[in-house]
Amino acid sequence: MSAAQATAEVFVTAFKSLKRNQREAVLERMLTDEELSEDLADTLALESRRHQPRQSFRQVLKELKISE
Repeated sequence: MSAAQATAEVFVTAFKSLKRNQREAVLERMLTDEELSEDLADTLALESRRHQPRQSFRQVLKELKISE
């Protein structure tokens, strides 16, 4: 386990141990922080597309009719 994964595990364990209203307060605070909310949105978008077929950059440009 990497250091980042270990840190994430500690954070998630601590978060899960909070009472429901405390978890909601943490989530609300994260969502009202512009930088954190953008990070969350980016992460959710990437995760939702994780299993989509991959395309090369050149193929995407070709489909969008953008010359290189």
